[in-house]
Amino acid sequence: MLRAGRICKSHGTRVLLRDVSIQLQPGRRIALVGGNGVGKTTLLEILVGLQQPDSGEVTRPGAIRVGYLPQDLATEQRGTVIQEALRGADHVVGLQEQLAELERAMTDGDGVGADALLERYGELQSRFEQLGGYAVEAEAHRVLAGLGFGPADVERPVSELSGGWRMRLALARLLLSEPDVLVLDEPTNHLDVDSVAWLEGHLAGWTQALLFVSHDRDFIDGVATHIVELADGTATEYTGSFVDFVVQREERIERQKALAANRAKKVAQVERFIERFRYKASKARQVQSRIKALEKLEVINVTDRKELRARFAFPEPRRANRVVVDARAVVAGYDGEAVLAPFDLAIDRGRKVALVGPNGAGKTTIVRTLLGEIPPLEGRVRLGSNVDVARFEQHQAEVLDPTKAVHEEFRSALPKGDPRNLRTVLGSFGFPGDAADRLVGALSGGEQTRLALAKVMATPVNLLVLDEPTNHLDLPSCDLLEDALAVYPGTVLLVTHDRHLIRNVADALIEVRDGRVRFHEGVDEAVLGSSRPETPAVPAPGRPKPGGARPSRAELRRREAEERNARHRSTRDIRRQLAAVERAWEQAEARVVELQTQLADPSIYEETQRVRALVAEHDAAKDQAAKLMSEWERLSTQLDAAGG
Repeated sequence: MLRAGRICKSHGTRVLLRDVSIQLQPGRRIALVGGNGVGKTTLLEILVGLQQPDSGEVTRPGAIRVGYLPQDLATEQRGTVIQEALRGADHVVGLQEQLAELERAMTDGDGVGADALLERYGELQSRFEQLGGYAVEAEAHRVLAGLGFGPADVERPVSELSGGWRMRLALARLLLSEPDVLVLDEPTNHLDVDSVAWLEGHLAGWTQALLFVSHDRDFIDGVATHIVELADGTATEYTGSFVDFVVQREERIERQKALAANRAKKVAQVERFIERFRYKASKARQVQSRIKALEKLEVINVTDRKELRARFAFPEPRRANRVVVDARAVVAGYDGEAVLAPFDLAIDRGRKVALVGPNGAGKTTIVRTLLGEIPPLEGRVRLGSNVDVARFEQHQAEVLDPTKAVHEEFRSALPKGDPRNLRTVLGSFGFPGDAADRLVGALSGGEQTRLALAKVMATPVNLLVLDEPTNHLDLPSCDLLEDALAVYPGTVLLVTHDRHLIRNVADALIEVRDGRVRFHEGVDEAVLGSSRPETPAVPAPGRPKPGGARPSRAELRRREAEERNARHRSTRDIRRQLAAVERAWEQAEARVVELQTQLADPSIYEETQRVRALVAEHDAAKDQAAKLMSEWERLSTQLDAAGG
C-alpha cells in the first residue's frame, strides 16, 4: 500500500538514513524503535510526504488516505471539541449534509424531478449507512471518552484546551478519519494510564496499516505485530512481541559477531600468505589474486549496543528523617475550592511511590501540596528534617539554553567543587566524547529530555520528584532511567503513564481518581489498567445493554495473554523453520554475489574450464536462492494464517 525503498537522508555531514526500506500494508501494525536522534521522526515525515529523501523512492498510491500525528501540533483547531473531532469524519459528515439538502429539496419542490431526487437520496443514504453514518457522532463521543474527555468537555471551545489536551483531540480526529495508513509519533506522550490502556485496546483491533513510534513496552506489546529497529542508519524488521524482538536482535548481533570473527580469520590467513610470498616471483600471481580478494571481502558491521550498558551513579545524598512526607487530614485545592477529599499519607525514607490516575484528577495538585508549593485548604503537611528535593517537570527540556554546549548546560547544575568528572557523568547519560560538545539546540527532543534529566539527577538530593520523565525518551534511555531509579538511595515520587517503568521501580501506588486519594502497597495491576468503562461520553440512543456481567479488564488481558501464548506455542515449529530457511536464503544470496564478483574478474576468462565451472555454479546458486525464497514465502504465509 505505502512503500519506501532504499531511502537515504543526511543532515549536513551526519547520515541519518542509509538504504532504508519499509512497507506498510493493511493489518501490519509496526512499532518503530531506536535511539534518540537516529532519524525516526525524519523517516515518518518522509513517508507522509513532509520531507523529501536525498535518494530512494516513496510510493504512495493516490487513492490512499494517510493520517499523521506529529509530536508537536502544527494544524489549527477551531470550534468545540466535538465539532473538531467530527472533522475527522468529514467523508461521512459531508454525506449527511448532502442528504439534508436533498430532503429540503424534496420537501420544498413542486414535484419536478422528484424521481431523480429520490433515486439520488437512496444512493447517498445507502452509502451513508455503509460508512456507519448514523453512529458516527456516538463513535466520536466514545473515542473522546476513551482519550479522557468527560461529558462536559465535548462542548467546550477548543481555545480553552491546553497543549496536551489539544494533542488528544488531534488524535481523536485522526482515529475517526480511519485513514488507510495511520502514522503516530509518540502517541502516548500526553496520555494518562487510563487513556494509554484505552488507546492500546483500540489500536490492537486496527485493520489498516499502522506505523508508530513509542518507548512504552506494554503499549508496543499490546499493539504491534512487527517491530522495526532504526540503528546505524539502517532499518531491521522483527516479527513478534517486544520480548521476541530483544531475543531476535541479540541472536542477530551474535550472528554478526560470528561472521565478523570468521572474516577476521580469513583476512589474517590471506595477510599471512601475502606477507610470506610478497617478494617471490613464482607466487606473484597468487599474491595479487589474494590482494584483490581481500579488497572485495564484505565488511561485517556489528551493531554497537554500548548504550544499553550505560549506568548512572547518583551522588550520595545526606540522610533524611525516617518519614520524608507526612500529610494528615489534608484537603487540597485552589482558591478555596477543594480538588481532593481529605486524605492521610506517610511516605517513608527510601520508598519509590508512583502516582497514577486520569489527567486532571489532581496528581499535580497533590505533589505541589506535599512539597509545600501550595498550602492545604485543611489539615497539615510536613516534610521531614534534612529533606532535599529535586524536581523534573514535563516541560523542563524547554528551558534549556539552545546556544550552549551540552557540557556547559550540564555544568550549571553541578554544585561548586563537585569532584566527579563531568564528561564521565555525561557519557553515562548517552553523551560520550564529542557528543558533549554539541549545541543543545541541535539535539533531538529525546536528547534534550535526557540532558534535563541528567541535570536534575546529578544533584545530591534525597527526595526526587519526576513528572512524566520518559516522554520523548528512547528505549535505551528508559532502561538507563529505570536502572538508576532502582538503585537510587533516596525517596522517589513518580508521575508517569509508563506501566513498565512503574512495575520495575515503584513499591507503592498513590491512586488519584474521582477526587479521592488511595494508597496501595505494592503495584496492583488492576490500578494500572483503565477502570473507566468504555462507553461514550454521551450515550448512543438505542444502544442495547449487555445482558450478562462484563469480565474485568484484568480478566480480558489474562485471556488475551493466554491466547497469544497458545498461538506462540502452536507456531513455534513454523517460526523455527522460517528462521532456518531465512538463514539459508541469506547464505545462498551471498554465494550468488560472491560468484558474480568472481565472474566480473577479467583474469578468470584465461581459464575456459574455470569459467564454465563458475557459470554452472552461479546458475545453481541462483536456482537455490530462488527455491529458498519461495519456501520462505510459503512459510511466512503459513505463519500469518496461523496467527503467528
